[in-house]
Amino acid sequence: MFRFTRPLFTAVTKRSTGIVGLKVHHDPLPELKKTYEATLQTLSAIPQTSVYRQGTEALTLHKLKVLERANGDIAAVEKELDEGQIEESLDIAQDELGVANKMLEWKAWEPLEEKPEPGQWQYFGKEATASTSS
Repeated sequence: MFRFTRPLFTAVTKRSTGIVGLKVHHDPLPELKKTYEATLQTLSAIPQTSVYRQGTEALTLHKLKVLERANGDIAAVEKELDEGQIEESLDIAQDELGVANKMLEWKAWEPLEEKPEPGQWQYFGKEATASTSS
């Protein structure tokens, strides 16, 4: 009799994610790794002083390490990332790559082109400021 390992058994039996519009991915771990690496490559073009780059880079590196520690065990990756099914993690990673590309396009780290209207950044009677580091 054949003995299935959990990842192989899951790959054989999983026909649906149970989420409308989210299809089962036939080989999600290499695709997830490729997406994380593409995100890191995109982030490298954003200045290191950008808060977005710092936060996203740290999170993506953490997720990449989780993926590498799992040694191909999809269940371990799902449990450690705690983002739902592996297909959901892949969807989140692809969305983050898209946001990183948009941030690069928008050059969000540069100063505003127009001076904001007085009171534009005032909420609940307090002035909201962004700290800049030079």
